[in-house]
Formats: sequence, structure tokens, C-alpha cells
Amino acid sequence: MHPSEIARAGAPGQPALVADPAFRVDSVASKDGTKIGYRIYGQGPGLLIVQGAMGIATNYDQLARAIAPYFTVYLPDRRGRGMSPRPFTADHTVARDVEDVQSVVEKTGTHWLFGLSSGAIIALEATRVLPAIHQTVLYEPPFYVDGVPVKNIARLNQEIAAGQLNAALVSIFRTTRVGPPIFNVLPRFALLPLTSAFLKAEARKTPGQYAPIPTLISSTRYDFQVVLDRGGAVQSYRSVEQPILLLGGSKSPAYLKKALATLATTLPHARRVELPGLDHAGPWNADLGGQPTVVAEQLRQFFQPQP
Repeated sequence: MHPSEIARAGAPGQPALVADPAFRVDSVASKDGTKIGYRIYGQGPGLLIVQGAMGIATNYDQLARAIAPYFTVYLPDRRGRGMSPRPFTADHTVARDVEDVQSVVEKTGTHWLFGLSSGAIIALEATRVLPAIHQTVLYEPPFYVDGVPVKNIARLNQEIAAGQLNAALVSIFRTTRVGPPIFNVLPRFALLPLTSAFLKAEARKTPGQYAPIPTLISSTRYDFQVVLDRGGAVQSYRSVEQPILLLGGSKSPAYLKKALATLATTLPHARRVELPGLDHAGPWNADLGGQPTVVAEQLRQFFQPQP
């Protein structure tokens, strides 16, 4: 979640059901029966976007539109949110997320992936285990090279289970370090009233295009399970032979830059590009603090290089 989303996030809505000539909607059943809904934009070689935390397909709409002239863009909602509802269970593993990707890949025939944040870890894991994936772009996968924050994640899960969403939001920001800077400075007790007031304001909002923050907070259990499963396993990806483009913003936290640097020396066929002025929300819509056209150009150049 980017700081600007505190001001911009909408209330409950079903954007996938709104008629829009720019995209159409389809779905597929994953291996365990979970319905994975996705948007389809454009026409051309297939490119599948794997979402990160705290967002739904709507958050990536401007990116999808920007690359639609060059690709058929498949934009699923990850399980547990939006078009892919699924109650979280404690036995969830990243393997289920990879199965979700595989279900869309097999139905659509796409061979290219782009993933943001936790979605980038899923995309890389899918690239490792699925022969159908030929090329992948990763935007700031949260590999914790210096150690996965296991205690922080356990606390977050307990807060969500107890319905303490104001405390959970504090934990999300303090663990990911991509929220407003104040969350890295003030003590927790001083932050709780701020997140409580924010969530109360969210509840009073008129329904908009973005998903409700409380729902997204709860869905982060899926994302942090990805981190627990694979966030400390960078070296396991030495066997990935596919070409990989590593993207990140110059304004992002140091641990994400370190993760990209480590991947650049671990993956046999990786290239890293740092994008000036972008942060962790780079692929998101511009009204959420992203710069989707900048990211779109990187995708176009990587997947369709000019002779």
C-alpha cells in the first residue's frame, strides 16, 4: 500500500462487473477449485500480471491499458480478493498461488509474466517450476536478504484474526517499510489512533472503484505467507534459466534494493534497471502514486525488443 492510497482508497465496489470497452472479464478454476477471475485487455502475445498486496485489478488498470496496444494482458485478482474470493486458511502455501497462475497460463496460452512485490515472488516461483513460462519481469520482490521478519508477520496474523485492523495496518507498514515515513518514526501506541481514525473515515466513504481497505488488510495474510515461504530463499533461484528483468524504483526502501541486487547476481540471465523517481507503487495507477507508463515502456522493451 502506498501512502497516497490513504487519501485515495475507495469503499466497496465491484469494478470487474462494470461495463468497460477497454477490457472483458473471464475466469478459471484453480487446482483446488478456487475461482480465479481476470480481466483481459488488448490483443497480441499474452502477458500475465501477478498482483502484489493491498490492491485488486483496478489498481493496475492504467498499466494494462498502456501495454494493451502490444499485448493481450491478463490481469487476475489474486485469491482472497476482488473477482477471486477465497477465505484464508492457515494451510495456505505459495504453491496454491502458483497453481492459480498455472490455471490462467494453461487456459490462455501465455508465456510471459510480470509480478509486483509478493506477486513478483509468486511470478519467480512460477517461472522456476512451470516450463510454460519463458520470460518474466519482477518489480521489487520482497526477499528479506538479512532475515525474514517472522515475529512481525506472526503478530500481524494474530491482529487480523482478532479483528484489530488498526493494529494490523501499523504492522503492515512497519514490516514492509513502504508506507508513510511517520510509521517508521513514531512508536506503535502513537500510531494506533491514526490508523483507527483512518479506518473510520474509510467506512464513511461513498463506494468507489478501489476495494475497501479493511478487506485488503485481511487479504495480506496471503501475501505474508508468500514471504514466509520464499522470502528468505533467494539462492534457490540459481536454477532459473529464463531471461528475467528486475525493476525497482530509486525511492524504494533499501531492503528491496538489496533484494534486487542479490537477485541480479543469483539469477543466471537477469538484468536490473532502477527507475528514477519511482517507488514501490510504480506499477499502480497514477492517482495511487504510480507511474504506470514508465513501467509499461520497460515491459514493452523487454518482451518486444526493437530490431
